Amino acid sequence: MSSSLSDKPQERLTTRRTLRVLAFCLLLVIALSFVLSFQFVPSQITLQVGDVSDHDIRAPSRITYKSDIRTEEERQRAEVAVEEIYDPADATIARQQLDHVTQIFDYVDAVRHDVYATTETKIELIEAIAGLDLSPTSANDTVELDEDSWKRIVAEILNVLGNEVLRQEIRPYEVTELKNQVHTFISLDLPEDHAALVEAWVGNFVVPNSFPNREATEEARARALEAVEPVYVTFEEGEIIVREGEVTEPLAWEALGKLGLRQPQIEWRDIVVRILFTSLLIFILAVYLLYLHPTFWDNWREMLLVGVLAVLAILAARLMIPGHVVLGYLFPLAAISMLLTALVDTEIAILVTGLLSLIVGFIAGGSLEFVLYAFVGGVVSSLRLWRIERLNAFLWAGVYVGLSNLSVVLIFRILEQDHDILGTFQIAGASVANAVLGMSLTLGGFFLFSNVLNITTSLQLLELGRPTHPLLRELLVKAPGTYHHSLMVGNLAEQAAQTVGANPLLARVGAYYHDIGKMLRPYFFAENQTDGENPHDRLDPETSARIITSHVKDGLQLAKKHGLPREIRDLIPQHHGTAMSSYFYHRAREQAESGTMTHEERFRYPGPRPHSREAAILMLADEAEAASRANRPASVDEIEELVESLVRSRMDNGQLDESDLTLRDLQKIEETFVNVLQGIYHPRIKYPEDAQEGRGRKEEIGDRAEHSDRPRVSRKGRSGTRK
Repeated sequence: MSSSLSDKPQERLTTRRTLRVLAFCLLLVIALSFVLSFQFVPSQITLQVGDVSDHDIRAPSRITYKSDIRTEEERQRAEVAVEEIYDPADATIARQQLDHVTQIFDYVDAVRHDVYATTETKIELIEAIAGLDLSPTSANDTVELDEDSWKRIVAEILNVLGNEVLRQEIRPYEVTELKNQVHTFISLDLPEDHAALVEAWVGNFVVPNSFPNREATEEARARALEAVEPVYVTFEEGEIIVREGEVTEPLAWEALGKLGLRQPQIEWRDIVVRILFTSLLIFILAVYLLYLHPTFWDNWREMLLVGVLAVLAILAARLMIPGHVVLGYLFPLAAISMLLTALVDTEIAILVTGLLSLIVGFIAGGSLEFVLYAFVGGVVSSLRLWRIERLNAFLWAGVYVGLSNLSVVLIFRILEQDHDILGTFQIAGASVANAVLGMSLTLGGFFLFSNVLNITTSLQLLELGRPTHPLLRELLVKAPGTYHHSLMVGNLAEQAAQTVGANPLLARVGAYYHDIGKMLRPYFFAENQTDGENPHDRLDPETSARIITSHVKDGLQLAKKHGLPREIRDLIPQHHGTAMSSYFYHRAREQAESGTMTHEERFRYPGPRPHSREAAILMLADEAEAASRANRPASVDEIEELVESLVRSRMDNGQLDESDLTLRDLQKIEETFVNVLQGIYHPRIKYPEDAQEGRGRKEEIGDRAEHSDRPRVSRKGRSGTRK
């Protein structure tokens, strides 16, 4: 193998390609950032909440939207409506209070029985008890009552506290109210003055025993908030949102935003974010194309198409998505995906679809639904149009897009807590209309861009591949041998291209037209010499070589005359590359006089060498078919040896260096050629009358295998030429 072929994947950034990459990325970042940052349909409404409107503002169309303001108001009402939750009464507090009361009364008894203290001193000692609040009268009665009356009062106090008051659930805010109700729990058998003393003492021991439970309250309020359904607001077309002279309320300001009537405020920070966001996405695109599709940067038509479609897609998204509920679902990103698939490449189309879907989600305010809605529809349509063989492929792609759109919409509608049936049907209808719109735009754009940018499409190739094409019919009539040779080469090239992931349709159709230049002088080529007459016998080797190699120039002229696309025209000179017509070169050297130089360049094809995988495959298929037809291999081993020698020869002389074929690709191509040729040149039973003739021609066939471009030797001993 030549070193240049093995090193080819490293040679991606030529100066010209680098400039194209930088220019493409810079222009696309600027264009997308501009589209994302600026308002293309300026609004005259710059009202803020609290501003007075100087004219009536009406809804331009009917709209139903979820009102964040109304929904928040309902949430606040629901939260306020949830009362604070308290724990049940704590019996421990009642017991502690009763123990505390018992201790206090033990102390009071001790004070009452102190024989050395005066009445005033006893009153002072009782009033000094911490937390005790007694009126002077109650304190005096406590000291002056006789023992029986006091014991009866203490018993009543403990009874009221233990059996009535402290057994209730007492919340902090209920303590005062309960103190005022103590008299209702006192026995009616007590005298009025004794009952008053009981009430005074009991009031000092009424304490809360039930307290707020914050966690339970927050959970209840959270459940109440979750139960609040979104509030939808509807404005009919022409309905006044803000009247002239009225103050702009928050609800009206919200409606102006939903209708897209509010003038957005542009800040430099937002512009910087958009530039960084688009730069990141374009960087991903550029690196992917540079390493996996490097030839993309050599095709300015594809670069222009990708750039223009990307900018148009984001511009349409800016106009259709913000401020519109249903219209956003009509945004036909799938049309961009289908156009790129049909005109550029499926893998590139899927990547661009993914990146544009992220930008669509950014425009929609970070909506995951819009990201998936755009991405799924675009990818499904690209995969469906992977190979376009009929126009109805666009129809089926539209059907797939519609089903994909509906699936995404239904998924997100099911996830919603509030099921708006009418809104769901509207969005579903827009999803189906999206598919129809995308299909229509794709058909129109397909014919528009393919003609304006002169891009070869699969439909054009299919049309060119029909046997009824005038140029192929002319080739069949004037050069039938070349015609059948081209058909065989087409089969080989198509199978090989399919194996290595190249364009099999381009390889096959290109093979049909690669030798059309032979129509001008068909009798100079061996496959068209049926009478054994060889005109090269009367010509010198240099003239013969000039005639043979001129079929490339003649083929290019015919291709341009008949309007063959550029991709087909490029295959005509590249399928020979800069190879040499070695038979005539060696013959010229044999006939040259001593000391006379034979100029090698006069015996070479003009080139260039194959620049694409399809051109390289066509070169190898052309050589393999011609050599197999000349040598008639009798076994699989002979076929394998023949194919391997041809591939190695083209690698060694550098003809494949610019084709982007890898060693693995060449191995697959060899295997494919062997399988196809094995079916053509399979071993046959040799009849007796053929055996002697076969032995007589063995030497001739071996010589032709070594020099496949030498003139054909007929059975009559005459010679002709193949190329």
